[in-house]
Amino acid sequence: MKILGIGNAIVDVICKVEDNFISQNNLTKSNMKLIFDENEFKKLLSNLKIEKTISGGSVANSIVGLSQLGNDVGFIGKISNDNFGIEYENGLKKENVDFIYSKKKEILPTGTCLILITPDSERTMCTFLGTAGKINESDIDINAVKKSEVIFLEGYLWDEGDPKKAFDKAINGANKVAMSLSDKFCVDRHKKHFLELVKNKLDITFANEDEISSLIDAKNFNEVIEFGKNIKKCLIITRGAKGAVSIIGDNVNEVGIEKNLKLVDLTGAGDLFAAGYLHGYLNNFTYEESLKKGTEMASKIIQQIGARL
Repeated sequence: MKILGIGNAIVDVICKVEDNFISQNNLTKSNMKLIFDENEFKKLLSNLKIEKTISGGSVANSIVGLSQLGNDVGFIGKISNDNFGIEYENGLKKENVDFIYSKKKEILPTGTCLILITPDSERTMCTFLGTAGKINESDIDINAVKKSEVIFLEGYLWDEGDPKKAFDKAINGANKVAMSLSDKFCVDRHKKHFLELVKNKLDITFANEDEISSLIDAKNFNEVIEFGKNIKKCLIITRGAKGAVSIIGDNVNEVGIEKNLKLVDLTGAGDLFAAGYLHGYLNNFTYEESLKKGTEMASKIIQQIGARL
């Protein structure tokens, strides 16, 4: 297998809303809110018209993108044997993803993420992790990890306790490790641990400018570049309208974004960027070609609704 994703198995529920829905429900635009109360989540969902549902989760989106580009891929994520769980598994299988997890009835339901798209195309997410966040060591198939050229993890999944043990098992058994920092919220919550991962455990780190700046308390982008050079790993940073940068040792590459795109929905832009970059990495593209493949995939996805091409 070329690449194995390990992440939150979450059914994306996509809805269009007006700006006032965000403020009325005390949400912060463009950010993710974790919801721990199943009833609170159901109440939020009850007022909305669902546009579509997708087998999502950040790394799962990337893995589907990699499958669509012709790579041999797999995914591990914890689901329950319920309606959403069955839908989730079938959704990935349809995309030629080897789903390496045997579902059973769990106490918590399959994870769900409400993606609220405002008229400016920004996405605000409310995530009820359900059983996805309860991943543990026994859920990680170590043979699948060892047989993969690269494993790809997400910051969203990392947490103290069982998820950390699952991460450690996967990292220790892997040939190469890539990870996305996922969200500034995750970085701020786990700063010490994430910094340790980026410096010492990960071969490839994906982050946007806000996430990496927050992680290292950078005052400007030059400090980010210096950090990237010093760690002697592969640090890939997306910068919105400024394009993307890769820092691999002293080798710094930069690409711009495609102009005049019709923005519809920014959901999945980072996930598909990672898919494009990793496709390049796995298929021996140059650093610049990999960055370009990432921006090409991201440019396609933001011109449609959802995180699937």
